[in-house]
Amino acid sequence: MGLEGLKIDDFQLHGSTTKRYGLGAHRGRLNIQAGLYEDDLHDGAWCAGIDDPLQWFEVDARRLTKFTGVVTQGRNSLWSSDWVTSYKVMFSNDSHTWKTLKNGSEDMIFSANKEKEIPVRNVFPAPVIARYIRVNPQSWFGSGSVCMRVEILGCPMPDPNNYYHRRNEVITTDDLDFRHHGYKEMRQLMKVVNDMCPNITRIYNIGKSHAGLKLYAIEISDNPGEHEVGEPEFRYTAGSHGNEALGRELLLLLMQFMCLEYLSGNQRIRHLVEETRIHLLPSVNPDGYEKAFEAGSELSGWSLGRWSNDGIDIHHNFPDLNSILWELEAMKRVPRKMFSHLPIPEWYLSSNASVALETRALIAWMEKMPFVLGGNLQGGELVVTFPYDRTRSQWVAREQTPTPDDHVFRWLAFSYASTHRLMTDASRRVCHTEDFAKEDGTINGASWHTAAGSMNDFSYLHTNCFELSMYVGCDKFPHENELPEEWENNRESLLVFMEQVHRGIKGVVRDLQGRGIANATISVEGISHDIHTAADGDYWRLLNPGEYQVIARAEGYSLSTRKCEVGYEMGATRCDFTIGRTNLSRIKEIMEKFNKQPIRLSARIQMQTSDPITKGWFMDLHQSVEMEFWVKVVRHVKCGTVLMFFGLGSC
Repeated sequence: MGLEGLKIDDFQLHGSTTKRYGLGAHRGRLNIQAGLYEDDLHDGAWCAGIDDPLQWFEVDARRLTKFTGVVTQGRNSLWSSDWVTSYKVMFSNDSHTWKTLKNGSEDMIFSANKEKEIPVRNVFPAPVIARYIRVNPQSWFGSGSVCMRVEILGCPMPDPNNYYHRRNEVITTDDLDFRHHGYKEMRQLMKVVNDMCPNITRIYNIGKSHAGLKLYAIEISDNPGEHEVGEPEFRYTAGSHGNEALGRELLLLLMQFMCLEYLSGNQRIRHLVEETRIHLLPSVNPDGYEKAFEAGSELSGWSLGRWSNDGIDIHHNFPDLNSILWELEAMKRVPRKMFSHLPIPEWYLSSNASVALETRALIAWMEKMPFVLGGNLQGGELVVTFPYDRTRSQWVAREQTPTPDDHVFRWLAFSYASTHRLMTDASRRVCHTEDFAKEDGTINGASWHTAAGSMNDFSYLHTNCFELSMYVGCDKFPHENELPEEWENNRESLLVFMEQVHRGIKGVVRDLQGRGIANATISVEGISHDIHTAADGDYWRLLNPGEYQVIARAEGYSLSTRKCEVGYEMGATRCDFTIGRTNLSRIKEIMEKFNKQPIRLSARIQMQTSDPITKGWFMDLHQSVEMEFWVKVVRHVKCGTVLMFFGLGSC
């Protein structure tokens, strides 16, 4: 019915008595999570004020409903052990006259929970049509209290005159496959999309899971399989926590939508496909998803399938580069090359390190593709988080910890949150305890809760890619009938965020012969975070509108500086660089070419130079050539004569 997904409003929930406001009926929702410090506002269940068999938890469906079952949990708490072990169920159409569900002539008693977190489902022998339903606890854990979290199963009866229903109904016009897909169904759906749009899609896998399932991705581009110079690469991933199924389904819906809209001539989608190389990886943790999928939407709970098969939280399994950077900063020993692409520690690369196969596959993928922007879809909340995810201060659970690109990250986060149907709605009910709508639906990860080794921090510190986390719904595993509404909630956000990859500056770094220079460094004055060029010398640097002093440098080349202006309109500003080799690097190149051996060129020198000093030095070139000699040449000989002789250009 939507207690967990918030379709049922707080005023539709009632309790016979309440221990305190924080344990009121509005907290009796399946999988609701208590705050770290239990208080009078945000506790982890409905708890009756009196522990006796006369207490009840009531749901007003606001219309006639065919009720089919009940799912229950105990109280979410670090400190208390409270759950109901058996209950009765009662129904009413007017909230005054109640009938208890019978088993023959006696009241039916349902067995409930044996601990507080694993959901227990009881299905009625036959559906019951009514407006109100009550769950009436009969027994509970001996050392605890009457506390419950509940989900009601059922279907609203058709009623076209019901204004309340119409007002809260969200209808989609997109003809997509709105259902949950197991591993085989997911592969089949991706194949269907590829068959429909073979010219703009390509399916590939980045590796395997612990159980041997391939991690399939789909590429959407006008030239699939190729990196085009000047075209940025974008990625969405989902399902690093296997039980967070909504993100997985949103990406499967997105690939269908983009294919169909491209075929229908949608200019916005065509522009995205033709100007961007898009990668969608819907299931990072297929092993975990299969566990949650087998249990089902209501019974997978808050944690079943979250971890990989070998018990690892994939999203937080990356090397902790933050600590390395901050330790160097504390010692004031951060070289310029450490402004980006921090190396992975050797211990992490060892075969016996606690690194999931899925994480290793992700890292190899991230290092192979020149991603510019990425988003990983998660569940259980409505908020967008951005780096850093780890607090700078040790042993501090929450602390604002911005990156050098904090303003860019805040814009990127807001671009998703502000176009989501619910994230910035100040009147919406909070999912659990945090009211993120007050912060425009975004938050710095470390100021929410610290986490070392996150995918977001690793992506920022080791690659060019700016990565954010989108928590796309309160319910991690919504029922299939809620997928159309969740798609409508997130569709525009998914598109708008992809479009942000075209914000900032872009260009190509070339040498004097017009060849692209790979791994050149792009620095922005005042921002201590650099990015590197791709294999063809092209780069993309996400920036907010403004004027920037940008420097391009590469080993063996002179640096070049340009002023680049970023406007408010969509589309990255072109900012190309041409840089020449330094004299010393060319000399080293010649020395390496000849393995630092003497070069017999005296005859050629006699013919091509009339400078007596130059001729005198080079006549002995075939006898002895050392690096100091070359440096002496560069410093003391007429530079133009020497460089032109060796074809090195002018000084």
